[in-house]
Amino acid sequence: MISKAKIKFIHQLEHKKQRQQQHLFVAEGPKVVGDLMNKEKPRLIVALDSWLSSQHIDSSVEVCSVTDEELRKVSFLQHPQDVVALFPTLDNEDVLPDASKELVLALDGVQDPGNLGTIIRIADWFGISHIVCSPNTADVYNPKVIQATMGSIARVTLHYTDLQTFIKSQNSDVAVYGTLLDGNNIYKETLSQNGIIVMGNEGNGISPEIRALVNHRILIPNYPEGRETAESLNVAIATAITCAEFRRTK
Repeated sequence: MISKAKIKFIHQLEHKKQRQQQHLFVAEGPKVVGDLMNKEKPRLIVALDSWLSSQHIDSSVEVCSVTDEELRKVSFLQHPQDVVALFPTLDNEDVLPDASKELVLALDGVQDPGNLGTIIRIADWFGISHIVCSPNTADVYNPKVIQATMGSIARVTLHYTDLQTFIKSQNSDVAVYGTLLDGNNIYKETLSQNGIIVMGNEGNGISPEIRALVNHRILIPNYPEGRETAESLNVAIATAITCAEFRRTK
């Protein structure tokens, strides 16, 4: 049984302001919730008995056993998936990664929650542990982002900060890659295993101020050359192709 007040509280967390005030975010489904529980203790679990019976949950966690109908009232999904949980948000701004020691993704204004969630999942697949985001990038704790990560949010750390400051704070010899129309064919480039890969906004690409800091311009070419084709690639698809090429040349 779950109260109307608690349902209302959970639904308020759909809004960024409430997530920031409460320092909580919503995760749904056995995969996402399960992966997050391996990293962090939830504050609240709302779930069907069939899911709860298979779990070992700390006694300090508040648990609400609900019916299918009650779960539908709680869930943000069209088809609820057994469990909804609230987890604490984290402040990662003070632990920015060192791009001279690892490959880091930098997102310059990626605004679609689905794209951001997919990029987090891509980073997880290709062993990229840190994504540095400009302040105007979509909020990682948006429920649509969390859902699109399919649990990868438990293994990839996001940082929101000024990208110019972050890039300039790195060693001067750090490679800063950017996917640009005047870039060099990525399949013919020698790619570093450390450095920064900048991916830009869905409509405008990489902003001029960040573009000025890119010291390795790369391009994913279309085939065959000169053929009329799509105007551009979706940013998540472009990220997947780029990361795959970096790891292929390892």
